[in-house]
Amino acid sequence: MDRIRLLAAALAFGTPIGALAAEPVLMHRDPGCPCCEKWAQQVKAQFGRGVRVIDDANRPAFMKARGVPADLASCHTAVIDGMAFEGHVPIADMKRALASHPKGVTGLAVAGMPMGSPGMEMPGMKAQPYDVIAFGPAGRRVFAHHGG
Repeated sequence: MDRIRLLAAALAFGTPIGALAAEPVLMHRDPGCPCCEKWAQQVKAQFGRGVRVIDDANRPAFMKARGVPADLASCHTAVIDGMAFEGHVPIADMKRALASHPKGVTGLAVAGMPMGSPGMEMPGMKAQPYDVIAFGPAGRRVFAHHGG
């Protein structure tokens, strides 16, 4: 309801819709997952926005509602400016997708929890190569490749 009031106020006062982009990032996670907190800290630092963390025992239903393919699942699903981000997606990739709004893409995903991805950095552990997958009505494609 607050979001609707904010939008109505913005329209009433002629505020550009882009100015609403500072709303907090919504992140549903598997309850108690500590790596999600590390990823959320990086998002907060690099986006300059708060992150609202929701422990969600029924996250698969949230993922499905956001159009996240089940086989791309990780430990958390974030929503930023209407776009879904599944798992440990690098912030630079998120910013690029949000800036370019690729046609037919509703989100990005990093399946699983690859070592070395944002929030999964471990001292002394070698980073694993991984792909960031764009998904949506246009299908799937590799959006970015990291490592290896």
